[in-house]
Amino acid sequence: MLPYLEEFLNYLAVERGMSRNTVLSYRSDLLNYWDYCQQKKSLVLSSDDRPALLDYLRHLKSRGCQATTLARRLAALKAFYRYLTQEKYIAADPTRNFSSPRTGQKLPRVLTVEQVEMLLAQPRISHPTGLRDKAMLELMYATGMRVSEVVNLDVEHLDLVHGLVRCYGKGHKERLLPLGSVAGRFLAMYLQQARTKLTRQKDGGPLFVNQYGQRLSRQSFWKAIKKYALKSGIGSQITPHTLRHSFATHLLQAGAGLRSVQELLGHADIATTQIYTHLTDVHLQEVYRETHPRARRKSDHRE
Repeated sequence: MLPYLEEFLNYLAVERGMSRNTVLSYRSDLLNYWDYCQQKKSLVLSSDDRPALLDYLRHLKSRGCQATTLARRLAALKAFYRYLTQEKYIAADPTRNFSSPRTGQKLPRVLTVEQVEMLLAQPRISHPTGLRDKAMLELMYATGMRVSEVVNLDVEHLDLVHGLVRCYGKGHKERLLPLGSVAGRFLAMYLQQARTKLTRQKDGGPLFVNQYGQRLSRQSFWKAIKKYALKSGIGSQITPHTLRHSFATHLLQAGAGLRSVQELLGHADIATTQIYTHLTDVHLQEVYRETHPRARRKSDHRE
């Protein structure tokens, strides 16, 4: 299987333009399948692999594997066998009639505008790393960029004169995003006051750097946002993606069109963006219940 697997992963990266993290996820899921079949000595890698596949999926379910994990691993298997069939390595796809388990739709956590303000107020801008963090958080909330897109930015991707930033999303797709005045101001301050202290390289190179002048990692960003969330009193149940979710939801609540939000987020399919309409619906229901005199509980009404 391994030579075919490497060929498949190369196809995902080069021809499908998938990100490195996505390719690594496919690799991990398929190697898990390979290891299980090696133990059972059940893998033929042919059109007759249906029994081995069913046995593997039953094994995952018996181990308490969540529906989302099952769906992801089955998606990897289906893509792999579909590729083998397309390349004529096997005669027919043994996964062709497999259906994915229903996972439901889990709504992401979204901060209120007030909570975002509290979070963004936490970094100490008098310190170089604090000013860097302030600029990063303001940039994320102003643009809705993914964490990977933020940490992969170079200085040359910024156009502070026109208030724009160029980022590269999944599949290396380019987006040109407006910065907003607040994010632009703190980015300018960071470049002038903090970045020059963190790195000797004044022009070019990574935009956000650590104390050694090297590109900041996603893990470092994760730790920073967790720290600021705790300091602000928001709690620990926050991820770097929370600002992205909040960005999209707040835009829709303010009347932005779904297509516009889709383009800003870099979603290939508008169905991915539509999850935020559910969040705004929940928000509207809460506002209605709290403000409409006929929506409150009977015990709240005076007799």
